[in-house]
Amino acid sequence: MLRQAAPANPLRAYAAVTAAYWAFMLSDGALRMLVLLHFNALGFTPVQLAWLFLLYELAGIATNLAAGWLAARFGLAATLYGGLGLQIAALLALTRLDPGWSLAASVAFVMAVQGASGVAKDLAKMSSKSAVKLLAPAADGGLFRWVALLTGSKNAVKGLGFFLGAALLALAGFEAALWAMAAVLAVILAAVILFLPAGLPGRIKASESWSGWRSKDARINRLSLARMFLFGARDVWFVVGIPVYFQAVLSDGTAEGRREAFFIVGGFMAVWIIAYGLVQALAPRILKAAGRLEREIVRKAVVWAGLLVPVPLVLAAMVWLAGDPAPWLTLLLVAGLLVFGFVFAINSSVHSYLILAFGDARRITRDVGFYYMANAAGRLIGTLLSGVSYQLGGLGLCLATAGLMALFSWLAARRL
Repeated sequence: MLRQAAPANPLRAYAAVTAAYWAFMLSDGALRMLVLLHFNALGFTPVQLAWLFLLYELAGIATNLAAGWLAARFGLAATLYGGLGLQIAALLALTRLDPGWSLAASVAFVMAVQGASGVAKDLAKMSSKSAVKLLAPAADGGLFRWVALLTGSKNAVKGLGFFLGAALLALAGFEAALWAMAAVLAVILAAVILFLPAGLPGRIKASESWSGWRSKDARINRLSLARMFLFGARDVWFVVGIPVYFQAVLSDGTAEGRREAFFIVGGFMAVWIIAYGLVQALAPRILKAAGRLEREIVRKAVVWAGLLVPVPLVLAAMVWLAGDPAPWLTLLLVAGLLVFGFVFAINSSVHSYLILAFGDARRITRDVGFYYMANAAGRLIGTLLSGVSYQLGGLGLCLATAGLMALFSWLAARRL
């Protein structure tokens, strides 16, 4: 059974968990943009860029299962601290990258460091999301509001991280940016250790076995499948396709042109993630979720999953019809991807609520860990397909593949 000795002030505990999650996601977004833009400027192909992030996503699959068990055994605070500490170590390790290494050695090293960062990210995510289930008020849609606020604000902060990473790369350089981020995150970790209230719940009896990771609730399994395809639909264009496409279109090949492209690409990615996060936070209001029954929210999840399907398919058709890049196409792509972000954010927010609503409080870390394992699997598939699709068929194929994955997400959501 869970130890229910929750903090005397749940709101203070929620604020501390949220602040720690914000700090982590700021560094996570900045690191992703640093790695992507730095190695793209060094001449890495789209497939090689995708490889840099594959272990990051693959690590998330195993980590979410292990993190749920670790939190169940040692408490949510321990896994939260572990995630922050491991991210600091990953940032410092990346400063040891030697430009004189061979291509194969550089890719292997960055993949390993990104894998450690992926472990850190999912430790922090699982800890934060599980804490909301145990801290949020049950009345009047309190769970949906608290999880939407945490998830939405996290993504807005991650969007700032994208811009921060691009700006640090352009102004300070790769290594200096990593040192600065590690120092700030170390200060945040020390502050969280000092100020996180005692009694954050999450531990269960010591006899909890590793084999308990599978959920017996069919709704959680179906929701996890829908989540996997949903995030695959995003990452298949987001990870490699759009950043490389925009950088190719906007950069004139000079050092100054590359720096300007860094700012523009980083700025777009930041705006997209920030807007996505704001919509996530507002999702309970947009859906008028206060006072609604759980089954009504499930029906909305199915409807919004269906609304996502045509958006990337229409964008893919525009890219193919346009042929060569043109200013009007760039503007339509930006507008279309913002529409995608709006619909995607509603889907993501509803999913984040439903996993906590469906999950059993006695094993919430295991259910959340399984769900985010599926989330990581979707990102892994999307990341791989992003590089392969772009190299084989350009941005149009990336967007068409995203439409197909959105269709699979809708089909899975219908079974809820």
